[in-house]
Amino acid sequence: MDFIPFLKATGAKVAIIHGITGTLIPIILVLMMTRFFGPKRSWKEGLSIFPFALFAGLCFTVPYTLTGILLGPEFPSLFGSLLGLLIVIPLAKSGFLIPKNTWDFPPQETWPAEWIGQKIDKKDTTEVKMGIFRAWFPYILVALLLLFSRLLNPLKELLASVSLEWTNILQTSISTSFPFLYLPGFLFFVAGLATIIIQKIPFKQTKMVVHRSFKTIIGPAIALGFAVPMVKVFINSGVAGGLDKMPVVLASAAAALIGKSWTAFAAAIGAMGAFIAGSNTFSNMMFSLFQFTTALKIGAVPGVIVALQAVGGAAGNMICVHNVVAASAVVGLLGKEGLLIRKTLIPMTYYLIVAAIIGIIMLQFFKV
Repeated sequence: MDFIPFLKATGAKVAIIHGITGTLIPIILVLMMTRFFGPKRSWKEGLSIFPFALFAGLCFTVPYTLTGILLGPEFPSLFGSLLGLLIVIPLAKSGFLIPKNTWDFPPQETWPAEWIGQKIDKKDTTEVKMGIFRAWFPYILVALLLLFSRLLNPLKELLASVSLEWTNILQTSISTSFPFLYLPGFLFFVAGLATIIIQKIPFKQTKMVVHRSFKTIIGPAIALGFAVPMVKVFINSGVAGGLDKMPVVLASAAAALIGKSWTAFAAAIGAMGAFIAGSNTFSNMMFSLFQFTTALKIGAVPGVIVALQAVGGAAGNMICVHNVVAASAVVGLLGKEGLLIRKTLIPMTYYLIVAAIIGIIMLQFFKV
């Protein structure tokens, strides 16, 4: 099987599943806000915003899905969010579909203790006045760099030609390469350097941002630094001894135990991997071969099962400890991670159930 066409086809399936499932996420979040944080503790109170929430969801998911189908897996989240913002913000300001009765949190002095975390020091925040173009410049530049590096073949070939290679690892037939200039992370780095210049960020602030960013990524980097070799061992475990690879053995067991019903559990496996490992990327690296082989053994379309793995991994990111801790630090809610994870289980469960239903429909009725 040719990997690149399979990747694009699977990416399109991921975009379709996310597009359908994600459309209702805005209304679910509003319902949770009115139920858990409103004075009336009412689900019903949030339904007044349903027309606008549905419209806002479609403004993201429609361009997201079309981008995933037409351009490939690198662009959907970026273009979907940017186009969604460009549509939703002006219309929201104009009052389009906004209900007459608005909702807000109760006065802060009435908040329970569980709503309040550590206060953010004023000296750690900086207010900067700048024009709209300068403020949006980093996002526009990242979008353009990703677009050009993926669609302009001369540039794509140039970036991909520079790589670090390690052949015959530990005297085996396993080799790997690292085209670091072609990776999205490098493009984000280039955009960051350009932003420092365009926005004229002082050296002191740049140093502070670099320091904070390093502290933020050092934990996940250490975890992934050990996790990636473990994944490689997992995937290439059949290189010696005449035994099947571990993912193949697990797939055989899953196919024998669950059979055709595996489609209902594929997304949940992805979510479990992201929660345990702290990364959707790690979850996909660990379980994609397992999901692919399981699909072959039960006679399902591998692309659909692998797509459910990726969607499940994204859903699992909602309760991933690394992400929750990082988000808690940003909004000053350190120490409340357990509460946030319990609340976030609701949209994650919705996501996994709907994704599984869509996967079953894809396999049963469309044979994709």
